[in-house]
Amino acid sequence: MIQSETPASLIMIFGATGDLAKRKLYPSLYHLFRKGKLAEHFAVIGVARRPWSNEVLREHVKDSVLTSIKDAENIEEFISHFYYQPHDVSDTDSYIELKKLANELDSKYSLQGNRIFYLAMAPEFFGTIAEHLKTDGLTDTNGFHRLVIEKPFGHDLESAIQLNNRIRKVFSENDIYRIDHYLGKEMVQNIEVIRFANAIFEPLWNSRFISNIQITSSEMLGVEERGGYYETSGALRDMVQNHMLQMVALLAMEPPIRLTPKEIRSEKVKVLGALRSIKVEEVKQYFVRGQYGPSTENGEHVPGYREEVNVNPESNTDTYVAGKLMIDNFRWAGVPFYIRTGKRMTEKSTKIIIQFKDVPMNLYYSSDKKLAPNLLVIHIQPEEGITLHLNAKESGGQMMETTPVKLNFSNNDIAGLNTPEAYEKLLFDCLRGDATNFTHWDEVALSWNFVDKISTYWENEKAEFPNYAAGTMGPKDADELLKQDGFFWWPIADLDVDNC
Repeated sequence: MIQSETPASLIMIFGATGDLAKRKLYPSLYHLFRKGKLAEHFAVIGVARRPWSNEVLREHVKDSVLTSIKDAENIEEFISHFYYQPHDVSDTDSYIELKKLANELDSKYSLQGNRIFYLAMAPEFFGTIAEHLKTDGLTDTNGFHRLVIEKPFGHDLESAIQLNNRIRKVFSENDIYRIDHYLGKEMVQNIEVIRFANAIFEPLWNSRFISNIQITSSEMLGVEERGGYYETSGALRDMVQNHMLQMVALLAMEPPIRLTPKEIRSEKVKVLGALRSIKVEEVKQYFVRGQYGPSTENGEHVPGYREEVNVNPESNTDTYVAGKLMIDNFRWAGVPFYIRTGKRMTEKSTKIIIQFKDVPMNLYYSSDKKLAPNLLVIHIQPEEGITLHLNAKESGGQMMETTPVKLNFSNNDIAGLNTPEAYEKLLFDCLRGDATNFTHWDEVALSWNFVDKISTYWENEKAEFPNYAAGTMGPKDADELLKQDGFFWWPIADLDVDNC
């Protein structure tokens, strides 16, 4: 049941000394506190291996908040709700001490036994922690118990099933919140509103009027210090299995009966279940992989992936993926969904481009000027907004002369630069018991089932890497993927809000 107000809660953050907690969780909790969205009765226990004290954690949290928010009011009051517990995730005695502290804070702050366990640490500890929480009594209260898990949820379908089975012995599916931070982004959440709240779009949102949909999520940075993790993941598992497929599901889903977590998830699951299964011999027809090589920028050497720290000098890992997805249902039959994501590309950007079909008869066609297609561009990051590309009469020209025009809405301009971070929204949803923007197990399983066939094929075939230079938009084969269907990747720089 979704609560209208945030209830009193004890939040336990496992991995409290880590980078995620410092960069995202503490500032997000402070934002909720400052906006009055965090209940007056709350407490946070930071759990990690380091031998810190309450005072050390509080200074750490304070530094985290002040780094991102210079005018942090009531910061001392906020950090006074934080406590620290040195912990060994595999040691029962540690959980007994944690339970003792939790019970004390439950009484001190009148938390009603409500507990959120946020696992901001390595995935290999998820199952162990969940089991200890039950066997060592931390879930023995009358309030709610919610488990928040960061990706990746497993390494493939088999490992995901094993992990899910362990966790489900302790928590019901309704109490498991699998975070995909893309689902907390303002314009990702806007996809449903754009579709279902506008009469000019919903009747056109099908194969009769849309020729193709493109989703690009590009990064300028390389893997940096994440080389060790990326060697076991790659772009396919790190981005496609979760973020990219989630955006496809939101774009392609049928209108839900009601805007409830159950109904929305049900429609997303139907989309993922309708993805055309790719046979091993078809992988090259539908997917392209890439790995960035070295380049020179402003006279300085930019390292290739194989030169990065903790990366195999002969690595077969993909840092770029482009794919063509077909959804075999009545609404989307014949419409390709193209996705691409990669490291060390031209710019940092996430965009969705819906290209509408050309008008059946072009009255304004001339041999030297073809009518531009209509596009709806949803800008996810770093800018937020919507752009609609139309054709209009060219100012001062003849009646037959047309020019593309752009109707632009910039969320940053309207709402200011203080739009809520994805983690802030998702933490608030979790506190209220709203699982709409979290990933259900059925979605995880279907996504892994789709991705596993591709990753298995790639792992068994040596790639000709590197195949794109750092600072470019990926390998040439990705262009051919669209060219064979008569399309091309829209240049994302030309579609930026600032250029609209």
